[in-house]
Amino acid sequence: MSEPARPLRVLLADDETMIRHGVRLILRHADGIDVVAEASDGRQAVELAAAHRPDVVLLDIRMPVCDGLAAIAPLLALDPAPRVVMLTTFGDEANVIRALREGAAGFLLKDEGPQELISAVRAAAAGDAVLSPGVTGAVISRMLRGGDPVAADRALADERVVRLTVREREVLAMLGEGLSNQDIAGRLGIGIGTVKTHVGAILDKTGSTSRVQAALLAHRTGLAS
Repeated sequence: MSEPARPLRVLLADDETMIRHGVRLILRHADGIDVVAEASDGRQAVELAAAHRPDVVLLDIRMPVCDGLAAIAPLLALDPAPRVVMLTTFGDEANVIRALREGAAGFLLKDEGPQELISAVRAAAAGDAVLSPGVTGAVISRMLRGGDPVAADRALADERVVRLTVREREVLAMLGEGLSNQDIAGRLGIGIGTVKTHVGAILDKTGSTSRVQAALLAHRTGLAS
């Protein structure tokens, strides 16, 4: 008989007590997820992550002492490194972009529903990017205006996308919507493993280094609006 899977270990960092309390309550009732530590600033988050070795860190962007942006690098320097998901509010796209460029696995709006929060934790732990649909469009638009090197040239973007199969283009369009592998699998009626294979092929064929860059391509070429 195989042993049960180890629960996903989550560290929550937010300076607002009510936010931490609400997130903890949601995750406490999710199967296979444990909140192993809570921090009220970025410095404490790094210290607690080093002690508790979480799989996922839910990290607020704006905190005293050391904000979430400054905490990303030391968190990712841990061995093993946790997956870092930024907790943000609508309208904070500039900081979200900075966080993604620092290596964050994605971002989640603080007012997302319980199921979205639970799915985000599981997706991050599985290696998926977490892109909150509620703010993905604004982030993508801002990155495009800023001249992201992968998506800045329309002709180059079209050249990269033309290499994809019809199914891969469908998946790319959904990446542009901020959908997770699980969401894509459900919409297309295929397995998550198949989705992962398509995403890997998309990144390889388009020269994208992340799902975020692939999402940029989807918007730049008109596959996603």
